[in-house]
Amino acid sequence: MSAHAGRRATICGLLAILLWASLALLTTLTAGLPPFQVLATVFGIAGLLGIAYAASRGKAGWRALKQPFSALALTTAALFGYHALYFIALKRAPALEANLLNYLWPLLIVVFAGFLPGVRVRGGQWLGTLLGLVAAVVLVTRGSGFSIRSDYLPGYAAALGAAVTWAAYSVLNRRHAEVPSAALALPCVLVSIFGALAHCLTETHVAPDASQWLALAGMALGPTGAAFLLWDIGTKRGDIALLGSLSYLAPLLSTLLLVIAGKAEPHISQGIAIALLLLGAWLSVRKPR
Repeated sequence: MSAHAGRRATICGLLAILLWASLALLTTLTAGLPPFQVLATVFGIAGLLGIAYAASRGKAGWRALKQPFSALALTTAALFGYHALYFIALKRAPALEANLLNYLWPLLIVVFAGFLPGVRVRGGQWLGTLLGLVAAVVLVTRGSGFSIRSDYLPGYAAALGAAVTWAAYSVLNRRHAEVPSAALALPCVLVSIFGALAHCLTETHVAPDASQWLALAGMALGPTGAAFLLWDIGTKRGDIALLGSLSYLAPLLSTLLLVIAGKAEPHISQGIAIALLLLGAWLSVRKPR
């Protein structure tokens, strides 16, 4: 693979991170809808759109959906497992601590990437990732402390499991670089089916109103649709360590969007987090002489 193709793939991964920043704001617009119902709906829309696109391309489109069982199982388990564990974490532990443990996934991507053949994690990427983690801590805690309670251990474990699941998937996905990214349509449909089963078993259905349908459609097209497609390209062919370092942009930009939309209050901690993330991003992308 050429250096130019690698840079383009890395840019695709960065665009996925930017799209994920809109997830929190769009999620607030679905308030009142059960989480597994939201999961089943958005992945169902994304999967059906992917299959419709494949059908429009004829035989070439259907061929693009073919993939080894190992690739299908990995993607389906990661997409569903991550979201399920994250939902469990938010129910079993305070959101602050759950989010902090969940935000370990960018750091874990950098750690796991170091074990990939042919991947070298630069010192600047390590430092940039650690600064991103510090920025996430400052952003979520607003500079105040947080406590660890034993009765929240199941929630903590679920949040940590979510972080490990997403980081492991992002790195292991590189083993299936030959699988077209369009093949993600099938895992999305399977995630929707599993989400619908979890919804039927654990939740009460709520009929979305017009504004909630618009938010669901926005999620399906953006942070749970195009974003996963772009992330698939980035993790398969891009600089995985750099993407791990830059992934801390997601919680920061997400918070800024919530502030702009009036869904969160501005705080000095956000300025500190911006400074730390900008420094970390500069160290991550800076090439040694």
